[in-house]
Amino acid sequence: MSKSISIFDTTLRDGTQGEGISLSADDKVKIAKKLDALGVHYIEGGIPGSNSKDIEFFKRVHDLGLTSKVTAFGSTRRKGSIAEQDANLLRILESGVSAATLVGKSWDFHVHTALQTTLEENLAMIYDSIAFLKQKGLEVIFDAEHFFDGYKNNPEYAVAVLSKAREAGADWLVMCDTNGGSLPHEISSIVASLAGPLPGAPLGIHTHNDCELAVANTLSAVQAGVQHVQGTMNGYGERCGNANLCSIIPNLQLKLGYECIGDDNLRTLTNTARYISEIANVNMPVNQPYVGNAAFAHKGGIHVSAILRDSRTYEHIEPEKVGNKQRVLVSELAGQSNIVSKAQDMGLTFDPASEQSKHIIGKIKDLEHEGYQFEGADASLELLLREANGEFKELFTFESFKMLVEKSAGQPVVSEAFVKVNVAGESIYTAAEGNGPVNALDNALRKALVQYFPTLKEMHLADYKVRVLDDKDATAAKVRVLIESKNFENSWNTVGVSSNVIEASWEALVDSMRYALLGQISPEQVHESAARQGLVNH
Repeated sequence: MSKSISIFDTTLRDGTQGEGISLSADDKVKIAKKLDALGVHYIEGGIPGSNSKDIEFFKRVHDLGLTSKVTAFGSTRRKGSIAEQDANLLRILESGVSAATLVGKSWDFHVHTALQTTLEENLAMIYDSIAFLKQKGLEVIFDAEHFFDGYKNNPEYAVAVLSKAREAGADWLVMCDTNGGSLPHEISSIVASLAGPLPGAPLGIHTHNDCELAVANTLSAVQAGVQHVQGTMNGYGERCGNANLCSIIPNLQLKLGYECIGDDNLRTLTNTARYISEIANVNMPVNQPYVGNAAFAHKGGIHVSAILRDSRTYEHIEPEKVGNKQRVLVSELAGQSNIVSKAQDMGLTFDPASEQSKHIIGKIKDLEHEGYQFEGADASLELLLREANGEFKELFTFESFKMLVEKSAGQPVVSEAFVKVNVAGESIYTAAEGNGPVNALDNALRKALVQYFPTLKEMHLADYKVRVLDDKDATAAKVRVLIESKNFENSWNTVGVSSNVIEASWEALVDSMRYALLGQISPEQVHESAARQGLVNH
């Protein structure tokens, strides 16, 4: 039987320290739900009480019913104080979590320089803090900060730190390569050396990527006996980032035979990575191993000829094992199985051999080439597939829109949208203001349609993100707009792409309305209902 590895995700805490990453409380809730579905064992939510976003997150996360353990992060008590009165530890208790991550110094240089205290007091701080939380019934993960640098400088003291944490009852002893400067052979050797002074200790690893070795160092630590792995999705984190769980998990599971999240969960890895990339609004490298768009892409020459005979010639695993797909960049042969799988997930009958299906597959591939990304916009993809299957009836059609944005000195910007749509053969022209161009368009379109489709009153725009697709074109670059919409029961995501951000927003906005109206009455019934209400002439 394979050996199990505990996966600890710190995207919501350590990952947010990366440059350019800022997550709202809503973003953190969405990512937590996605990580839970992936099957990670721990989700580190943040630092309770440090900011309003983390306070809101910990209040909301209890109602999500997650299987993963949500942990709160904090440091050991302050020097010269007592744990029972430490504000940081009390905030962890107030957050209501069942597990906590405590960080403490394990490098004597840091104890003297950063904490400006004695080595003995640092050990007492570690012991008191862990023991206090254990007495309150919490599971405690102890992160020994700068452990490997500390071990190289003073191995006796670094080991004493872990021993003191274990004595206090810590459930995991996590060794941190905080500066990211260690090499795999050093990690392996140091971890192995702990078997003597800490026999049977529950060891963990937390590495940073400053030498491009965070993943390799993590694998070395596991092979040396570590059973708990910390990292972030897509390797987000301070400076050069943290260890990338998108590489660590499949390497452990597919290459080394460890059990991390289960095979079915592993097949959702690519979707999870890309979803989190969209939520974080950070461009995902196309060449990112396992989950990148080009991870299993082939272009020209003997490579394509060979993989068409047997993909093993140029692919180290079957891409479907991590939820990715093979792409042949010089032909139209790629992507079909992925689309068929998507259709099946949506409950649609989809025959890839039919001419109509081949047409829509080609259309989707063309759209992806233009910059559309359907991994984070399933609603837009479902509309395309339903249309191809003849299962979609257009309830309204777009005719035109105009925008007026006015700014006067000393006054706020005023945005007004004029929208013209056709419902059941009748043109409806409406105008509405908003707190921005997109909000004005949303209000005007909703105003035009809600008289025919009252259920749209229950729908609202929940999130809006813009990504520049090719920054070399500066202000003329294409942008991709991702919109999340919600009603009382569901949420869905739609996408639009254009060199004009308003047009891209409009595309995504219209799709969000079209998706909300799936299963609504036919255009003919709309016309009859409107006529009865005196909205149109017979």
